[in-house]
Amino acid sequence: MLRLTRPGKVGTESLSMKRGRNGFSLIELLIVVAIILIIAAIAIPNLLRSRMQANEASAAASIHGINTAEVSYSSTFPTVGFSPSLIALGDGGTSPCAGTSTAACYLDQNLQNGTKSGYVFTYVPDASSTPSNQYTLNADPITRGITGQRSFYSSAANITRFNVSAAAGSADAPLQ
Repeated sequence: MLRLTRPGKVGTESLSMKRGRNGFSLIELLIVVAIILIIAAIAIPNLLRSRMQANEASAAASIHGINTAEVSYSSTFPTVGFSPSLIALGDGGTSPCAGTSTAACYLDQNLQNGTKSGYVFTYVPDASSTPSNQYTLNADPITRGITGQRSFYSSAANITRFNVSAAAGSADAPLQ
């Protein structure tokens, strides 16, 4: 086997080629890590903001769902009026759901228990009359600024209102 090499460069050329292929230098690794950290610093706040907006959209949709369930409940059980609790709008822990005034089968299990997508739902029925003809509903983030920013409010009037800094009430601006 014939091997061709340049005169005066015997063995050094193949040695330098092998050195370059052994791995990355420390500087190259640090540059790659720095680029990854910069990308993460840009992406993570956007991801958290997107998740918070998704939780808020879910809370607003859940309020709408509860309002619709209340209208259906009061139509189905006119002697009761609006439901006495969120649990009565759900399955009541029974399977299969019975479809009674204590387990109407209108809400999913998470919502009937009062939490969903980073929000806590507080339902207050008006027990002063029979049949019940009023209720109020609040949805507040579990941790404001992390699971959601806005709080929501609704009532038997079926208008969803919001507040950015505190629990929402009947005087706050309606959602558009």
